[in-house]
Amino acid sequence: MNVTETIYLSKKGMKELKKETAVLEHDRQMAEITLREMDKTDGHDERLARIELLSHIETIDSDLSDKRSIIAHAKLLPRKRDALKVALGSVVDLLDTSGRIIRYTLVDTIEANPSDGRISVKSPLGRNLLGKQMKDVVEWSAGIRTNRLQLISIR
Repeated sequence: MNVTETIYLSKKGMKELKKETAVLEHDRQMAEITLREMDKTDGHDERLARIELLSHIETIDSDLSDKRSIIAHAKLLPRKRDALKVALGSVVDLLDTSGRIIRYTLVDTIEANPSDGRISVKSPLGRNLLGKQMKDVVEWSAGIRTNRLQLISIR
């Protein structure tokens, strides 16, 4: 993954990314230790195990490279936002047709996790929320169904 543009992450997203990077670095160190300890005999099974481990290390290196590139181009979302309009980093409360309140944080695609309340600004709902003000009704299509939510709070 080649990241050349700035990616905005929440504190939580940055923390998760750094944690994932640390886990990968630890996994790579353990794989290197295992590789050094492997018997360098010419047995067929040992050669296959070494090849599998080398492949695993390459995969870890690729993932590490991607995550380090993201970290290098990432910035934390601005703390002060215009609470009058929805923007990247806004926390919004939405009221559905059954009276239930739903809270989402608008984040960059890389950090999106709807089950954790973080939606991408590039998702259908995220795109429709951008620039909206309190009391606005947000509509978007999901297949043949149109969804409707009312924006009741922006933080």
